[in-house]
Amino acid sequence: MSTDDAVPIGPLTEWLHANVAGSHGAVHVEQLSGGSSNLTFRVRDDVHDLVLRRPPLGRVLATANDVLREHRVQHALAATDVPVAAMLGACADVSVIGAPFYVMSMLDGVVYTDAEAVAHLTEADARAASYELVDVLVRLHAVDPSAVGLADLGRPDGFLERQVRRWRTQWETSKQHDCPEIEEVADRLSRAVPAGAHTGIVHGDYSFNNTIWERHRPAVMQAVLDWEMATLGDPLTDLGMLVTYWGPVGERLWRARAPQPHRANAGFPSADALVEWYARASSRPLDDVDFYRVLATFKLAVISEGALARIVERAPERAASTRAVVEELAAAALDQAERSSDPALNGRARAKEAYQR
Repeated sequence: MSTDDAVPIGPLTEWLHANVAGSHGAVHVEQLSGGSSNLTFRVRDDVHDLVLRRPPLGRVLATANDVLREHRVQHALAATDVPVAAMLGACADVSVIGAPFYVMSMLDGVVYTDAEAVAHLTEADARAASYELVDVLVRLHAVDPSAVGLADLGRPDGFLERQVRRWRTQWETSKQHDCPEIEEVADRLSRAVPAGAHTGIVHGDYSFNNTIWERHRPAVMQAVLDWEMATLGDPLTDLGMLVTYWGPVGERLWRARAPQPHRANAGFPSADALVEWYARASSRPLDDVDFYRVLATFKLAVISEGALARIVERAPERAASTRAVVEELAAAALDQAERSSDPALNGRARAKEAYQR
C-alpha cells in the first residue's frame, strides 16, 4: 500500500487549509503503526501535528471501519472525564482522499504494548498505571450516553444475547474444523446470560494497547484510542475482555510475540485484583463476572478461527499452529466455565443442583 494512494497529498492539503483552523503550508504524511483495523497516519503542516484515521483500502466492514463513528464518540466524550485526543475535523466526502476520515491532535506519549514498553516503570508506577487503566474504564462506563448525545450509538436491549448469537454464527461461518468445546461453551453462555444487565458506552477492545500514557508521569493516561468498536451495551464486556487479555488466555494468544506489559514486574496486579478494583470503584455488583470472562475467551477463540480460515488459504504452513491456538482457547473457555459457581456455566454445579432437587 502506498501512502499517496491512501492519503493523496493534494486533496488533503486543500481540505486541511479549508477546514482546520490555522492550517497552512506544505503537508507531510507518514503512516503510523497501531490501530486494529483502520489506518493511522501522522500529518504535519507549518502549524499542526495531527493524526489522520481512515478505513483500509479495498473492501471494508461497515461497523469495524466506521471512522466517522470513532470521531463522533471521541468528540462526545471530550466534555467528560474520559481522556480522549482533541478532535479537529472530520470529512464524510469520499472524493477528497477516497474514503471518510478524521483528524485529531497528535499526542506525545507512550503506548504500553509489551513488557519492553513498560520496562522503565517502577513497581509503584506499574501498580498505579494498572489501577488508572481500570479507573478510566469505570469513568467511561459511568457516562450517560444521552447526556453526551450518544443515545443512538447502539441497541442495548438484548445486547448480550446478540453477542452470543453473533459469535456463534461467526464460528459457523469461519469454522475450519470441529471443536466440541466451542459448541459446549456457546450452549452454556446462551443459558447463562445475566438478567438485568447494565447499559452504557462499551469501548469494545479496551486494554493497555489502546491507551496512551504521559512520558514523564507514567501512571497518567493521556487518551483512550481506537474507538472503532464502540457501541451501547453491557459495559462489563469491556471488563471481561480486559482481564482476559491480562491472564493466562492473553499469554496463550500472544505467546509468539513479546511478553505482555503486566509480566514486566511484580507491581502489576493480578486479573482478579483488577476485577476487585473495578467493583470498588464502580460500586457495581460483579456476581456474574464469570460470564463475561468466558464470553471474552469464547470470542477470542472464534476470532482466531477466522484467522485460521484466512491462513489455510494464504499460508497453509502456519495452519497447524493457529489451529492449536484455537483449541487451547476453546479449552480455556470451557475450563473457565467449569470453575464458575454459576450452574448455567458449570456443568458439574448444574448436575449437583439437579441431583439435590
